[in-house]
Amino acid sequence: MQNKKIAVEDNLTDVKQALQQRGYQVVSPQQGQDAAAMVITGMDENIMGMMGITSSAPVIEARGLTTGEILQKIENKLQLQ
Repeated sequence: MQNKKIAVEDNLTDVKQALQQRGYQVVSPQQGQDAAAMVITGMDENIMGMMGITSSAPVIEARGLTTGEILQKIENKLQLQ
């Protein structure tokens, strides 16, 4: 089990489910200050208050990517940490 925390925007349901199936703990970006990575679409940054969140975690821009591509990017980033 991975047991790493990944912050994912609420509207990325497929990504959240796929991460949970792989054993990741999925939280909202607002709760992801200590997350290993963040997945955002970039569309709702100001509305969701994400601009005020400070994190050293890698940020994956999900726009235009498939769920599989997003998962691969997350796993690649986590291997580099």
